[in-house]
Amino acid sequence: MNRILSTMLGWFGAGGALGDHSGKQFTGAAGSLIEDTSPLSIDRALQLSTVWGCVWLLANIIASLPLFVYTRKDGQRDLARDTLLWQLLHDSPNSRMTPLEFWRALLLNFLLRGNAYARVERNAVGDAIALWPMAADQVEMRILIDGTVIYAYRLNNDVAILAENNVLHLRDLGNGSIGLARLDYMRATTSEAGNAQSAANKLFANGGKPSGILMIDKVLSKDQRAAIKANFSEMAEGGTSRLHVLEADMKYEQVNLSPQDQQLLETRKFTVEEVCRWFLVPPVLLGHANGGGSYNANDQIIETFYKLVARPMLVGIEQSITKRVLSPAQRARYTVEFSFDALLRSSLKDRMEVYAKGAQNGIVTRNECRQLENLPPVEGGDELTAQSNLVPLHLLGTIVSQGAANANTQTPTAQ
Repeated sequence: MNRILSTMLGWFGAGGALGDHSGKQFTGAAGSLIEDTSPLSIDRALQLSTVWGCVWLLANIIASLPLFVYTRKDGQRDLARDTLLWQLLHDSPNSRMTPLEFWRALLLNFLLRGNAYARVERNAVGDAIALWPMAADQVEMRILIDGTVIYAYRLNNDVAILAENNVLHLRDLGNGSIGLARLDYMRATTSEAGNAQSAANKLFANGGKPSGILMIDKVLSKDQRAAIKANFSEMAEGGTSRLHVLEADMKYEQVNLSPQDQQLLETRKFTVEEVCRWFLVPPVLLGHANGGGSYNANDQIIETFYKLVARPMLVGIEQSITKRVLSPAQRARYTVEFSFDALLRSSLKDRMEVYAKGAQNGIVTRNECRQLENLPPVEGGDELTAQSNLVPLHLLGTIVSQGAANANTQTPTAQ
């Protein structure tokens, strides 16, 4: 069936994951790697703890970062705190949501469906004044014959047709027009994880009791076999606190393998690592010990995760906002950027070390560092400073001589 569907999509120009065609854009896989595995719905997928953990971690890390708007002028930039864009992107995306809630909603769709959509509400002059998230499963992206892009948003029994400039569209890996639905492509992994969890639930729901054979040293009629099976079925399926008595040389023999022999626990550990690979999340960040080792995530793992996973997502969101939310006039004047340094706020030691290096090398002023810590400015704190031993080599002798002369001038003469 999957091969037939793939072939039919090819006839109509779909061309698989990287196909470029007009009409409705498809986000799912045309075929399945493993036969008889179907895509998992979002509601069912989030019942897998690893899927929930990966989505929660990525969505909250990105959504918790402050989004700043800067004014560009003469090669310099300043925080645009008094602008409508600042209020929209930094303070309040709409009348109902905080920025954290808004971006978490979009990232949930982005991570599972490969696409996230928000309706852009604009004022009379075309500036964005509100962003309203739209469920990815209720949005269809269509490319018309002339190349125009429209979005059909289904809400209850109504369908709203939105122009491209009125939709913020975040795209995951794909052909550039539409993102690929990660949850659809990982169907084999989620199916394996779901089967392992189902098997574990059924096993432990019976108190960990395996099936077995009840042996009797005589020939029984059909009715007798049914009666004995009914009487002794709880031996394998009932509670653990009951005592069963076997009569007339009856013997009970276990036939099923133990969970250890079935490698059930190992299978469930492996599926954790498999799901984490799909989201590029180090398993240790979800409390999973690789190879039975430590559960602690060291700084190198966290830093690599931020650089290789979180940072590319942030860049993609910044570029999408600039292209699809800002008006042409705003793009010429403003720039939008997440404060990636906010990740250091959880570590006072790391923040102080960064501030010290920046202030000692003339990169930032002390008042700029204090502002990041929500501290008031101090007198003289707006001057850029540097360590006196960090001077160009050709000026080293001059500065040493000048320092000695100043010392002699200030030293009183002995009487």
